[in-house]
Amino acid sequence: MMTALIRKTFSVPPLGCNCSIIGDPVTKQAVIIDPGGAPERILQEVQQLGLTVSHILHTHAHLDHFLASSEIKRATGATICLHQDDLQLWNNLELQCRVFGVSYVPALAPDHWLTDEEKVMLGQVPIVALHTPGHTPGSMSFHVPNDQLLLAGDTLFRGSIGRTDLWGGNFETIEESIRERLYTLDEATTVVTGHGPETEIGLEKESNQFVRV
Repeated sequence: MMTALIRKTFSVPPLGCNCSIIGDPVTKQAVIIDPGGAPERILQEVQQLGLTVSHILHTHAHLDHFLASSEIKRATGATICLHQDDLQLWNNLELQCRVFGVSYVPALAPDHWLTDEEKVMLGQVPIVALHTPGHTPGSMSFHVPNDQLLLAGDTLFRGSIGRTDLWGGNFETIEESIRERLYTLDEATTVVTGHGPETEIGLEKESNQFVRV
């Protein structure tokens, strides 16, 4: 059954990550996906939408996808969720900040390790966590089947895929993840990417220059 979830997606500094707020209009419960920066703006958006944040979901542990997580947790008490295979990246935040020239602020540890096919409930609506490694070992995509929505992080972009030349990246692995976990979803599924414009599964299967069916 299709639902009409509340969704707000916007780019945040310092590296232009797409942060998404998804809320249940009935319970007003919300999750934040990839709060990569600008915690004040994210919290303001949550307040304006009249939502209460229960979980902070991370597609992976590159710094531009979790720099605001700790401040949001302190403000909301939400549960920080990550796949355990990205813990090394999370713990190496200081090194990542040096590499990308970003000011370092220590991060709180994740509260919960996500597993493949785990369901995070948003009211009565399941958000299904899919392990899609390749960009990083612990990369996750979040599928909302009720809304034909996929939040793919840096695994899949419009016409492209995530980098595999950073620590833990592997082209064969990301290709397998896309073919077996993402391209098997309904072709009308909207894909919120980690950076840049949205796309659809059907479009990428037909025209993606790296992984095409």
